[in-house]
Amino acid sequence: MLYPLPVVMVSMAGRDGKFNIITIAWAGTVCTNPPMVSISVRPERYSYPILKETGEFVINLTTRELAFATDFCGVKSGREIDKFQALQLTPLEADRVRAPLIAESPVNIECRVRQVMPLGSHHMFLADVVAVHADEKYMDEKRKFHLEQAEPIVYSHGAYLCCGEQLGTFGYSVKKSDNGNGSTKRGKKL
Repeated sequence: MLYPLPVVMVSMAGRDGKFNIITIAWAGTVCTNPPMVSISVRPERYSYPILKETGEFVINLTTRELAFATDFCGVKSGREIDKFQALQLTPLEADRVRAPLIAESPVNIECRVRQVMPLGSHHMFLADVVAVHADEKYMDEKRKFHLEQAEPIVYSHGAYLCCGEQLGTFGYSVKKSDNGNGSTKRGKKL
């Protein structure tokens, strides 16, 4: 019941040089310093032995524009189809790993596997973040990245949802008000 979840497209390159993409909803940040992430994959998935053998992948964030591709990459097997070609996605060379970036994604996170943990139905790939790429079109003049402009999507109980409006910023709940008395703004008591 821990929903919604980020939904990402994870790209990889097999030892044979063949690219593949798998959709993952069980992905997340693990640590800031050193930067680490995790993805969880079922061992019977076509992508599992590729990830385990190569120890590299790229997490590509998804958007409203990529919703169809995101679903397709989760239900079609790379064993039977070249997903880059079928979806007309553009593979780009990464800086630090052999796995390709997906050019249409606003953020690409290059990862190198540190540990694989068998947990039951899924195995968790704990990985170091070795490089991050962000699409320049979402950068403002102060170099602040605006992912919300890309309309990121999340996954919840079988549905893909677009992220909504901004409700606040980090620390807004304790920020001092502008009323001069140092108190914080609060709603009326019911």
